[in-house]
Amino acid sequence: MKFRGKIVDVACLNHFTRVISTISKLTKSCILRLTPQHLFFVLSGKVTNGGVSMWCELSQANFFDEYQMEGFSPEDNEICLEVTPENLSRALKTTQNAKAVKVKLTKKHCPCLTITAELPTLSSISRVVTHDIPVEVIPRRLWHEFKEPSVPDFHVSIYLPPLKTMKNVVDKMKNLSNFLIMEANLRGEMNLKIETDLVSVTTHFKDLGNPPWGDDASQDGGAARRWDPEAMTQARVDIRKLQQFLMGQQVNPSKAMCNIVHDTVVHLILLHEDVSLQYFIPAVA
Repeated sequence: MKFRGKIVDVACLNHFTRVISTISKLTKSCILRLTPQHLFFVLSGKVTNGGVSMWCELSQANFFDEYQMEGFSPEDNEICLEVTPENLSRALKTTQNAKAVKVKLTKKHCPCLTITAELPTLSSISRVVTHDIPVEVIPRRLWHEFKEPSVPDFHVSIYLPPLKTMKNVVDKMKNLSNFLIMEANLRGEMNLKIETDLVSVTTHFKDLGNPPWGDDASQDGGAARRWDPEAMTQARVDIRKLQQFLMGQQVNPSKAMCNIVHDTVVHLILLHEDVSLQYFIPAVA
């Protein structure tokens, strides 16, 4: 298996660094799937086990000036690696003014993603910084665990309020409870609620709008179509997991959406031109 890529454009490098930084705030470890056209960062925490899931998709052509890979085989032309996003983020942050950054799958004392940056200097002598980031190669038999998650058959889909506003609200609510109720309807209304024995606090958002698919239910039809547009669907979630998602955002999405399956899961989606990030937070009783 072989992989090498090169980023020359400074804007692309900065954007790629922001995406990796966002992912590093969401998980300590994840799977990097490399295909001829895309890079995927995957966290498959089983929702049934109370863990969050993540799926981040990047089109390689929008980031890399050069991109070459040979996967497991011609039929299975992919590479799956377990990576620590924080290590990747740290390495990329040291390359921000680089003339060029190369990323290559190498074999040192163990498999590594080697990042090499050619930094600008005042003299004619070039300055090169190299980072070897240990990775683990995922065997072919386990690849099925890291496929794109299906969109759940949600009851309500709604656009999120500005993420910074939402973060400020959640930060304050975290001081009152470990759990938060997210509820929304098909009239563009969303509430964030805290309910304890001592206090009940609700923040209301109106006129957020509902994505077009919210009118026709999700991909396999059903739940949203049967749901009363005025009725609130809700999910009670661990407030720390929602706060973690909001704290890490550096993607600056053009669209931010939320799908809720009643009392089951909150599915958050951030869309940018060349990046999509999905994050699943399971409901708790």
